[in-house]
Amino acid sequence: MGNALFYHLTRSRPEGLLPQLLGKALGAGWRVELRSDSAERLAALDAALWLDEGFLPHGLAGGPHDNRQPIILRSADAPPAGNAPDCLIAIDDAGVSAEEAERLARVCIIFDGNDQSAVERAREQWRQLTGAGIAAEYWSEAGGRWEKKR
Repeated sequence: MGNALFYHLTRSRPEGLLPQLLGKALGAGWRVELRSDSAERLAALDAALWLDEGFLPHGLAGGPHDNRQPIILRSADAPPAGNAPDCLIAIDDAGVSAEEAERLARVCIIFDGNDQSAVERAREQWRQLTGAGIAAEYWSEAGGRWEKKR
């Protein structure tokens, strides 16, 4: 059983945190699913991950080599991609079930602290996952750097 890490963004956007989280996950030898409710966001991330410095190998779900991708970008409503992820990173209010979290080494939920509906959704996810016995951590960048809160 894995754990869930909640990242409360107040000063940056997910695009600023994702390379760090994805790099750490790959460094741990994990395969990753990056999930969003927005196909447009996934397309933009696909382009950014190919072009930015520190290239991270990845693909959009639905391609011919999904099972070989170390990072798969997948829409929340798409069928499972087939890369057998160890880590799931959810952005844009994409949901994560307790059953998924139990099977994975880690779940990261990134949410916009300046959007009250995103905060409420993250609180709901926290209650759902911790209520199912998933260990959870809360991280905030409100102080200018990432800090684990208690």
